[in-house]
Parts: sequence; C-alpha cells; structure tokens
Amino acid sequence: MTFENASVTKGIMIFLAVTSTVAGIFDLKHNLHLQLVPHLSTHHQYWRLLIHHLACATSSDLLLTELILYNAAINVERGFGSVKYASFLLIALGLNTIGTMLALIVLQRVPILGRLTNNIPAGPTAIAFSILFQYFRLVPEAYHFRILGLTFSDKFWVYGTGLQLALGHVPSTLLTSIVGLTSGYFYRSDIMQLKGWRVPHSVVLFGQHWIVPIFGQDRPSRRTNRVLPEPLRSPLEAEEPLTTSRRSSRPRNNARPQFASGSQDQPTTNEDSPSTNTRGVVRQWVSELTEVANPNGRGDVRVPTDAEVQMVTSMFPDIGRDVVLGVLQRSSDAEAAVETLLSSSRTQV
Repeated sequence: MTFENASVTKGIMIFLAVTSTVAGIFDLKHNLHLQLVPHLSTHHQYWRLLIHHLACATSSDLLLTELILYNAAINVERGFGSVKYASFLLIALGLNTIGTMLALIVLQRVPILGRLTNNIPAGPTAIAFSILFQYFRLVPEAYHFRILGLTFSDKFWVYGTGLQLALGHVPSTLLTSIVGLTSGYFYRSDIMQLKGWRVPHSVVLFGQHWIVPIFGQDRPSRRTNRVLPEPLRSPLEAEEPLTTSRRSSRPRNNARPQFASGSQDQPTTNEDSPSTNTRGVVRQWVSELTEVANPNGRGDVRVPTDAEVQMVTSMFPDIGRDVVLGVLQRSSDAEAAVETLLSSSRTQV
C-alpha cells in the first residue's frame, strides 16, 4: 500500500511522529496530557484540550496510532476524497474535544471513576477511533480466514491494533476511545448536517501550493500494462516471454509475409528449430480435421497445381507439404484451402 491519493494521512503521520519525537527529546510531555483537576478547573489551562491531540505519550502509543492511520485512514481518505477527509478530521477534532471535556466533568461526580479518569494521556486516540468507525462503515471485507474454528476477516488486524491502543492506559484511553467512536457515529448519522461542511477553498489552495510539496507527492504504484497475453504472430509460434529488456524495433505483424515461388528471400526450413518439433502434432491434428470433413473417405478430390501448392506452402511454412496437399485436394480452390488452414489455426490458439 502506498500514499497515493492520501496526502492528508501522510502529512498527519509525519507531523505526529515529529511532534512526539520532539516532545520526548525536549522533555515536554508533561505539558501535553489532559487533566481536569487541577489543570482545567483550577489553573484554567484550556489550551490542553487541543494540545493533547498533537503528540503521543509513549513510543508504543505512537506505533499503534501510526499503524491505524496507515491501515485504516488511507482507505478512508481514498473513499472520502482528500477535501472531505480533511473536513471530517476538523469536525472530529472539535467533537472529540468537546466530548472528552464533557465526559471528564460527568465522571468527576463519581468518586472512583472521577479519580481514575482524571488524567488522560496525550495522543490522538479519540480521532483514531473516529477514523476506525468510518473504516468499519465504509471499507468492505476483502477475504476471510479461520483460526481454531473461528472465522475472521482481513480487517481483524486493524481492529486488534485499535483494541491494544484502547487498553494501553485503562481506563483513560478506554474513555477516549468510546468518545471517538461516539463522535464518528455522530458524524456518520449526520444529525446536525455536518457531512456537508467542507474546508474553505482558500485553505485547500494553500495546502496544495505550500504544504503538499513539503511532504512530497507519491507517484502511482507501478502496475503491469499486460493484462492479457498478446496475440501470437504465427499460429504455431510460442508466446514471447515477458522480460524487462529493451524490445526489438522490428515491427510486429500478425500475418507472415508471402513469398513468391522461386524467390531467393523465401525462408528455409530448419529441422532443428522448435517449430519442427510440433509439425507431427499439427499434421495429425489437420488430418483428423479433414477426416471429420469426409468421415467416409468419399467426396470430390481434385488434383492441385504446383503453383497452388507452392503458394500455400510459402504462406504456411510451418505446416508440412503433405498436409497442405491434403487440404488442397479437399478444397475447391487455393483460397478455400487458405481459409481452412487459418480457421484451424485460430481454433488451435
């Protein structure tokens, strides 16, 4: 999987890795976690509501979040489109921020739960689970497999990664994961018609001209342009192997050139070539074809001229002279014999 048509996800992954690394190097992680008491209630540090989404608390949280973004967010962005996906992330950021604060205020009234969920570690856990909900509703299952009698899909690994992230710092991360799933459902249900909102066009142009070139644009993954085998140049010629070397400049033509009788440019027959090994099979096959045309061995048999035999032989050098002679004897003229041999060759291919 590449980042083709997923520039927003690529930028978020790079930004998240850089901010988490910088926060660890300069020992700034103590300013990133979210705590209702005393940071919000006493010191009124409301900037923590937004800052705690910008970096991960530990390296394991960073790894799990990056895996979710790589395996789920890329597919969601390709399904939404980059503009709609960026709009969804901004809406999810606002919904998760408000939902997290409301959850902390409500749980603070419960003595045990308020004390356990008071400290929420830094990291975009809620946003990751909002993306997972869209991944669950948007991306279909590709295949299924069985382990110990249980059936799983290919999406099992993504959900397993999300489960590890939700259970990383229980119960705080479990709370943020529930908030993220709720905001994802809220966006999907379109209760407040949030799905129709888009990032302003000026912001989109700014991102395309200034931000996307910083992270770089990924080229489409190389795909083979050979879906079906190419037509054979000769009825009895083996298919040319597919190689990465430079192709010959010789023009391809499905029809082999005709040579006049007695010409010096007429190709000679090489007994050691691979095509001569198949003459016996082709001779037997054409003989059976002619026997089907005349099952009782009766019918009009004419004597072909030498010019007709030489002309048909030059047009089909890989077929033996006796086979050509038999087809000419059972045909009304040389053109009918050529049509019979061409139709038999197409049937064989």
